[in-house]
Amino acid sequence: MAALKWLVLAALVAAVPVEAAAQDITPGLLDALRAGGFNLYFRHADTDHSRQDQRGMNLDDCTQQRLLSDKGRDHSRAIGEVIRGLGIPIGVVLASPLCRTLETATLVFGKTERSMAVREGGPLPPGETGRYEPLRRLLSTIPPPGTNSAIVGHAYPMYTLIGGQYLEEGEAAVVRPDGSAFQVVARVGLKEWRALGSK
Repeated sequence: MAALKWLVLAALVAAVPVEAAAQDITPGLLDALRAGGFNLYFRHADTDHSRQDQRGMNLDDCTQQRLLSDKGRDHSRAIGEVIRGLGIPIGVVLASPLCRTLETATLVFGKTERSMAVREGGPLPPGETGRYEPLRRLLSTIPPPGTNSAIVGHAYPMYTLIGGQYLEEGEAAVVRPDGSAFQVVARVGLKEWRALGSK
């Protein structure tokens, strides 16, 4: 019964319309990112949905988890190449301790630190965000001068914190923090990262 409830909730969230990320891209975004001061929250890249996380899984055992697909690995590498090519400075990189998020972060940025604050916690009832307060604090934290921080996590935490906007696999929310809160200023997928250089 619990598994059925989870599947129903997942289907409902997946059905939420996704606004086109390209609509959020402004000509000045690349210059702003090059100057630093943003947090980039990525949902992990494309995964193999033929396997799912096992209940009570060992976080260090990737055989018990849903993993990146070959497409996800290719997209992660491509995103990393574009970000480096655009000259966007990345400082701290944090990732959920699950294998798919750690691998995404490593393939995109070449480094990562595990953070339990970024871990998936599943869907929450409307209006309840307490489980994701540690992530909210991370997203509200201003990065060191001249850098942007990257956070690689999952769909539900960000869905909960930004009021029902659902990130696709591999998509990033560009977040402007002020020390006590944050604002999502753009949503960027691989296509939009590539388009940034032409604006």
